[in-house]
Amino acid sequence: MGLSIADAVTQVAQRLDAARLSFGQGTLNAFDEAAWLVLWAAGLALDCDLDQAPDLSPEQQRRLDEVVQRRIEQRLPTAYLTGEAWLQGVPFHIDPRSIVPRSLIAEVLASGWMDDALGREPHTVLDMCCGNGSLAVLSALAWPHAHIVGADVSQDALAVARLNGQRHQVTQRIAWLHSNGWEQVAASFDLVLCNPPYVADVRMNALPQEFLAEPDVSLRGGEDGMDLVRREDEAG
Repeated sequence: MGLSIADAVTQVAQRLDAARLSFGQGTLNAFDEAAWLVLWAAGLALDCDLDQAPDLSPEQQRRLDEVVQRRIEQRLPTAYLTGEAWLQGVPFHIDPRSIVPRSLIAEVLASGWMDDALGREPHTVLDMCCGNGSLAVLSALAWPHAHIVGADVSQDALAVARLNGQRHQVTQRIAWLHSNGWEQVAASFDLVLCNPPYVADVRMNALPQEFLAEPDVSLRGGEDGMDLVRREDEAG
């Protein structure tokens, strides 16, 4: 007899809780993370009806046990294990070359608040420190006539961003730019989005292992977390 999805989620959540893992990279608690892992192992969408889902096959149960064991032993973000993360219901490719998407700016884009604040659809949008490109892609999806620039200091992160642009078929409207802050950004924009590295050194040293698995350049903001902001302010 197969294991039901609901029972599998309950069992995995108990294992994750017992392992005292840290959350916050796509989910906020053990139950939600367990559901993510179980549905991934079953090859089901995150928004599927759990009550209607078929039982896990023996092979799917083995796959689930392996990924849960890696999550516990290696303390890696679940997104790195599954290769995918979701932001405002939109899926993105993710791997250790870039930070796991979780910016609250995405909620502002999805809510439509930005449209009211701007008064019109922006023609040009800059996503500074774009990382995996999720905010640039969400901007392209929200404003189908806008031209988007995604800029980042990390070539690795930009490689991931390009994959996400291709995935959502918006590559014709997003230019990916290798730039340390504003150094290579020459144009002006109707809207600038930025989720910069802002973790102070003392906080970096205390981060859980899951967060330390992310690229240091995406998080570390210097002694007080304000290095990038201060440098750009001094540059004028």
